[in-house]
Amino acid sequence: MAWIHLLIASVFEIVFALATNATDGFTRLGPSLLSAAAAAGGIYFLGLALRTLDVGVGYTVWTGIGSVGTVVLGTVLFHESVNGWKILAFVLIIGGVLGLKLSDGGSTDDPQAPAGSEPADRAVVTA
Repeated sequence: MAWIHLLIASVFEIVFALATNATDGFTRLGPSLLSAAAAAGGIYFLGLALRTLDVGVGYTVWTGIGSVGTVVLGTVLFHESVNGWKILAFVLIIGGVLGLKLSDGGSTDDPQAPAGSEPADRAVVTA
C-alpha cells in the first residue's frame, strides 16, 4: 500500500508544480488554491508512504516521479523545449526510481513497524 500512496503523492506533486507555474506569482486565486491543496495532498500521501518506506527511498522516488511528470507535462501543456540531455536525464531518473523500488525488498506493509524495519520472517539474527 505504501507504493500506491507514494504514486498518489507523486501525482499531487506534479499538479502542485504545474499549478504553481499557472499562479503568476500567486496573484491568480484559482491556481494558487489548487497549488496549495496539491502541496498538502502530496505531503499527506508522502507521509502515509513513509510509514513503511525508508525516507531516502520514498522522498527520492516522490521527487523523481514528480520531476519527470512535471517536465513531460510542462512540455505538452506549456510547450517547453526538450533536447537530448533532458531525455537522457529522464532515463536516468526513471532508472533510479526503478532501482530504488527493486531495492526496497526489506520494507514491510505493517504501519506499526518503524520505517525500514525487517518483517519477522526476514529478521536478521546476530550473535
